[in-house]
Amino acid sequence: MTYKQLTQCQRYQIKVLLKSGRTQTEIAEAIDVHKSTISRELKRNKGKRGYRPKQAHRKAMNRRKQNQKRIQPQTWSWIEDKIREDWSPEQISLWMKKYRGDSVSHECIYQYIYADKQANGKLYKHLRCQKKRRKRYGSNDRRGKIANRVSIEERPEVVEERKRLGDWEADTVLGKKSSYALVTLVERRSRFTLLKKINNRTAEAAKNAIVHMLKPYPTKTLTITCDNGKEFADHEEIAKKLKADVFFAHAYASWERGTNENTNGLARQYFPKGSDFSKITDKDTLFAETRLNTRPRKCLDIRTPEMVFFNLSPVAVDT
Repeated sequence: MTYKQLTQCQRYQIKVLLKSGRTQTEIAEAIDVHKSTISRELKRNKGKRGYRPKQAHRKAMNRRKQNQKRIQPQTWSWIEDKIREDWSPEQISLWMKKYRGDSVSHECIYQYIYADKQANGKLYKHLRCQKKRRKRYGSNDRRGKIANRVSIEERPEVVEERKRLGDWEADTVLGKKSSYALVTLVERRSRFTLLKKINNRTAEAAKNAIVHMLKPYPTKTLTITCDNGKEFADHEEIAKKLKADVFFAHAYASWERGTNENTNGLARQYFPKGSDFSKITDKDTLFAETRLNTRPRKCLDIRTPEMVFFNLSPVAVDT
């Protein structure tokens, strides 16, 4: 959940709700914050005479100023650069701790961003949008069957273990006009991502895009796992051209391609739902690829997908 700095108005609400006997969980729900925010607020800003909103707000503002003052200007400059490269505050904080020896909490970075917003700054625009997930009802697959498809049940167990490079997941992301789409590929171990726009969702267009994207990595293309979209109907030709095995997840089992589903959500930061994909250029997809592949991931031990995929040193990216 995204960190939210409490306002003075919310602190007065907390006081009233506490007085009425509400629990911390109930207070959190009432003012739309996480319950840990309430717990932290009471622990840090409660005085000897109990919780007083004006005093609590003053203590919080003083703490914010002290935290920001102790951090050197050159450090904030580096942090700002990473925010503009679309790194999340958590990614920045973890990277600094692991590779720079600095200690700046992600909460402090969020505070800095929101302070910048209040001063009419634009750093907040680089924060990621939350993807809303809708439950899919029904279990019957009403789409046409793909000929000679090989089920994920026959996929080697080593793919699930993520111990090697070369196992990819494939999908398509749709724009405003359904004829245009992005073919997305993500490598399971490294989370290295490839994107390519297609002008129509035909099997031939998807096949050509996948072959084009993976052709440069013959030794790192072993398997591809797709969903059941008809655009992957040419899977046998894809397998032949890339000398790789192609498998299909079960219908409506997006968790079987969880890495790809998550990556599609990240890509939506650059290609939002409802946008016109006909206007997307190769430069746009390359820009998004670069941003996704050069951001550190917690699941990669604070390395970037690029570092893992190409076995790079962090020195090359921490400039």
